[in-house]
Amino acid sequence: MRTEQMPPVEWSHLRLVIVAAVVASALMLSFGLVHRVLAARLSASTDKTPIDAATLKAFPARIGDWVGQDVPMDEAIVRATDTDARIYRVYSRGNGSDSVSFYLACGVRARDLMPHRPEVCYTGSGWTLVSRTSLDLSLSAGVRLPCNVFQFSRGSLNAQKVMVLYYYIVDGQYCADVSLLRSKAWRGSGAVGYVGQIEMVVPITETVGEDSAERLLSGFAVESSQSVARVFERRR
Repeated sequence: MRTEQMPPVEWSHLRLVIVAAVVASALMLSFGLVHRVLAARLSASTDKTPIDAATLKAFPARIGDWVGQDVPMDEAIVRATDTDARIYRVYSRGNGSDSVSFYLACGVRARDLMPHRPEVCYTGSGWTLVSRTSLDLSLSAGVRLPCNVFQFSRGSLNAQKVMVLYYYIVDGQYCADVSLLRSKAWRGSGAVGYVGQIEMVVPITETVGEDSAERLLSGFAVESSQSVARVFERRR
């Protein structure tokens, strides 16, 4: 009777598979620990005094040629933002031919502000992220303002389109995303004195194309930057 012989075991290949599995498990464990440590540090209590609503209410209603009008926010949305104070205005110029929606929010707990970003909130509300561009705008005295510009759309026929410019200011330092918050979180919540979120929106229409929307956002970001910085000057 003839006995079938099994092919020889490829021990070198098997070792590679085992090593790869071990490495993958270690990485998953490491990432899990990193996430838990970061979450714990972001959730830690803080003794920082929040910026009060009155300070933001004093934000200039007129910036250059732009004139702002407060827009009421739904109470449910206010609670969802997890911010200590906030303003939402529409700034216009040229008899309303140019308009920019402006949102400024403040907080002292980085954990609460980090999740509320355009790429998270817009997509969670049914918008599609079309593009994302990083800008580095020039301010006075050689200061640079890093920010991100997103384009979102919603619907198919006659789709709505908007362009959003977004950045943070953390303890007097500009940041285009949450990277600075994360780095400070590793040093503990006490490393973050305050966080400001700035978001500006321009609808893309037949009369306001993508290039025009980006120019409006960039121009208003530069013009409003000094007023934004003044909100936090006393906290430095």
